[in-house]
Amino acid sequence: MLLKDKKAIITGGSRGIGRVIAEEFLKEGAHVCLLARNEGELARAEQEFSARYPGHVFYAPADVSDYAQMDEAYARIKSRFGAPDILVNGAGILGALGSFAEMDIQKWEEAIRVNFFGTAYAMRTVLPDMIEAGYGKIINFSGGGSTAPRPFFSSYGTAKTAVVRLTETVGEELRQKGLAISVNAIAPGVVNTRLLDEVIARGPDEVGSEEYESALQKKKEGGDGPARAAGLAVFLASSGSDGLTGRLISAIWDNWQDIPTHVKEIMDSDIYTLRRIKPIDRGHSWK
Repeated sequence: MLLKDKKAIITGGSRGIGRVIAEEFLKEGAHVCLLARNEGELARAEQEFSARYPGHVFYAPADVSDYAQMDEAYARIKSRFGAPDILVNGAGILGALGSFAEMDIQKWEEAIRVNFFGTAYAMRTVLPDMIEAGYGKIINFSGGGSTAPRPFFSSYGTAKTAVVRLTETVGEELRQKGLAISVNAIAPGVVNTRLLDEVIARGPDEVGSEEYESALQKKKEGGDGPARAAGLAVFLASSGSDGLTGRLISAIWDNWQDIPTHVKEIMDSDIYTLRRIKPIDRGHSWK
């Protein structure tokens, strides 16, 4: 029971990775609020979870990219179970895909609004209460073009990169204030969810031939699976991750199970962060 009696808000919690994380949190004893736009999906998820975890789950419909809706939803959440200990920002969309030079810029902005501003709005909503309590865990989602260029996914990759820098910046602000509030991000890998199906459905003209073939192969292999991302989310939400903040951690490639024994070493370095690599860092004599 790593999260016994902890209170968590999970955006995008009615389906995909968010739903898997919600179930893992419930298994670990948490009280969970599912937050998403689709009230029908939320109601079905709540009904299914409540059958196994009665009294531990409810939902609040809201569009994460609309701050007024988030503010109203948060007021309802607080009246139901008080201020949260944990926020998981799992809501996200692919948005417009294709060549940036040919993009409908308004459609391009939609992915920025949901993936970046939706994350920022949720963080800004819960942080005052976490600061007052002096404790909290915020878990964001990145990957998908945040650490390397991803052609034809410019809006998605830009938003996810911004999420990492926001994670680092807010994490450092809170650390400098001496607050036990951790802000970290997860790169979940290529998980077999509706987003992978959407990449395939868009086809090579929109996503590029390399990305399309890779998605087909991932689909055939079953994807990376959401279990590792959910396990990492449980770790980051638990006391085992205390002291770790402002980091982007891969659920697939990083040995995050060993992080508790290396927290000080990690925090004294730029491991798991976005940084510019200088020529001298790569052993070149030129600068």
